[in-house]
Amino acid sequence: MMRVAKIAAIGAAAVFAALFVGWWQVDGPGADSAPGKRSLPLTAMEFSLTDQDGRDVGPETLIGEPSLVFFGFTYCPDVCPTTLSDISGWLDEIGPDAEDLNTVFITVDPDRDTVETMAEYVSYFHPQIQGWTGLPDQIAAIADGFRATYEKVEGENGEYTMNHTAGVFLFDATGRFVTTIDYHEPREFAVPKIRRAMQNRTERAES
Repeated sequence: MMRVAKIAAIGAAAVFAALFVGWWQVDGPGADSAPGKRSLPLTAMEFSLTDQDGRDVGPETLIGEPSLVFFGFTYCPDVCPTTLSDISGWLDEIGPDAEDLNTVFITVDPDRDTVETMAEYVSYFHPQIQGWTGLPDQIAAIADGFRATYEKVEGENGEYTMNHTAGVFLFDATGRFVTTIDYHEPREFAVPKIRRAMQNRTERAES
């Protein structure tokens, strides 16, 4: 019995250590604040794109509510559908409050991802998820502001794929960059980060 209790205590300590290290590196004092590594605040960005309904969108579309933003493309074989499925799960767990969370999928492949293509693609995931596209220079501008990277990788017979930043960017309602949720980050880590950003909005509204 004592041995089982000791093993459980060690396991709990390991989980706490992992959580603390993750917080220190991502949200806490150990977070990477080197110039060029962290996203600009939305208030410092200038961009114009088009959503899946054909409406013009920009930083002002996001500011005022907390936001989740993910870069990818509809021809993505693995990372994008997996991440959008993960995001859908986070939104389901958050429940009705998810309606107050901007959730946006931005293409890095505007040549193939038209407004119509984006509309169909995001319809397979949580209804809160929007799909944004634009001209190549518009995509480059927003990626630069987010400090997201992407590149075209040529294949055979004229086909190609895209390499791109796989994390999900989280902003609070003022447009301040909060953190990045990593690819395949466990839900029990991701959802509290989102709730924390949303809680900040609630506290400001009540003050």
